[in-house]
Amino acid sequence: MRILVTRPQPDADQTAELLRARGHDAIVCPLMEIVPSSAPENLNAQEFQAILITSANGVRAFAQATPARDMRMFTVGAASAEAARKEGFTHVESAEGDVGTLAALVGQSLDPVAGKLLHVAGSVTAGDLSGILGSYGFEIEKMTLYQAKTADILPVIAKNGLQRQEFDAVVLFSPRTARIFTDLVGQAGLAEYLGNITAFCLSPAVAGGLNSEDFLDVRVSYTPDHPGILEVIDAHP
Repeated sequence: MRILVTRPQPDADQTAELLRARGHDAIVCPLMEIVPSSAPENLNAQEFQAILITSANGVRAFAQATPARDMRMFTVGAASAEAARKEGFTHVESAEGDVGTLAALVGQSLDPVAGKLLHVAGSVTAGDLSGILGSYGFEIEKMTLYQAKTADILPVIAKNGLQRQEFDAVVLFSPRTARIFTDLVGQAGLAEYLGNITAFCLSPAVAGGLNSEDFLDVRVSYTPDHPGILEVIDAHP
């Protein structure tokens, strides 16, 4: 299959390499650019009971902000956990799900009286992690360490490919990316061409950002990670 990969870099290249290794033609077309924000000069990671991470981008931004690697870290899923381990963090636990499952894992694993938590985030976040954990009695400090700048128009490689009906599928890894993709396609006047392609989504939440009737098919990953979405792609006729 010829598959459009919409993730920001460097994650887009990683996904594309995995797809190419399985015989697919992966076309990299990031719809967001990750831009680090300045971290507070007095950031002391050790003052927090644990660090909460909701994306691989958050992992990389936090790794740039502090040399510390031995604090307890909770990530939303396997991809962010893998990124954390690659950055050298040694105590990483993955919720294997979404913000709700991350909050549940933290609630089961930590004691609110043992200290405050740091939520490393981007300028736009999905879900209300602080609100959920606050209801459990935790004190949460949210720190914005990166911005995701979105494309203003559909990139030419995507526009031309859709018009020429060259794509068999698109892979979408976040609800925000799903919305951006469909919005930009609509603004370009190409919504009718979505009916020719299958959308492979990392989770039900990602699929929820789409109108399934616009696509030839919408498939959801078995698990919210690369192995799960690759398995769904392999199973597609």
